[in-house]
Amino acid sequence: MKIAIVTMSDRASAGIYEDKSGKEIEAYLSENVENEYEIVYKLIPDDYEKIVETLNELIDMQCVLILTTGGTGPAKRDVTPEATKKVLDKELPGFGELMRMHSLKYVPTSILARGTAGVAKKSFILNLPGSPKAIRENLEAVFPAIPYAIDLIGGDYIESDIAFRPKKKK
Repeated sequence: MKIAIVTMSDRASAGIYEDKSGKEIEAYLSENVENEYEIVYKLIPDDYEKIVETLNELIDMQCVLILTTGGTGPAKRDVTPEATKKVLDKELPGFGELMRMHSLKYVPTSILARGTAGVAKKSFILNLPGSPKAIRENLEAVFPAIPYAIDLIGGDYIESDIAFRPKKKK
């Protein structure tokens, strides 16, 4: 099973600073995904065409889960949600809505976040903010629903103690 982490950052991709956001996603996954998986890591600039190209490449590689970080705010270079929507077959706006509502408990500026989620073929894509602290807070809110969403699109089975799956009818 392949899980992708994509960091969108002009400065981190240029080597100006370390990508702490991607590392935070990796740490969260190691704590909460029990079956074996391979991380496919990409660090790219905030460039619409490059983001679309990278997401399509990861979808074609059959990454079951693609977690992006960065580029979800209102700044001119923040284009991750637009690029994500370009590759999606179906958008699942409830994930972005829940992340914004959950983050409001911590910071009032979370209302500026524009991250979304959705499916493309058998890949589930989620846009996370760029802050490591916000990444963890957002994943705590939405990750329990992600394994079941992946089940519904025919993706690989993610084992996790925090995953919610409806009980089977008898």
